[in-house]
Amino acid sequence: MAADHSGHGMSGMVDAEGLNKLKAHQGTEAARLFMEQMTGHHEGAVEMAKEEIDGGKNPEADQLARDIVTAREAEIAEMKQLLAAL
Repeated sequence: MAADHSGHGMSGMVDAEGLNKLKAHQGTEAARLFMEQMTGHHEGAVEMAKEEIDGGKNPEADQLARDIVTAREAEIAEMKQLLAAL
């Protein structure tokens, strides 16, 4: 788990090794790696948002977290379909 800019760990963050691996590929393999990395990144965002929903106190943050879950889960499903088509 890599650290994000606020100093908190986040599941799904792509580290330097992952970025270098992506830079080393082109075409279909680069697209596959990118989709896999972004899927993991979005899954990390969903995990964090669900933590806010479960334990947060601010109604506006709760709504934002719910919106993030809805949007990212839809994007994850779309990326998985794209991966299956590669």
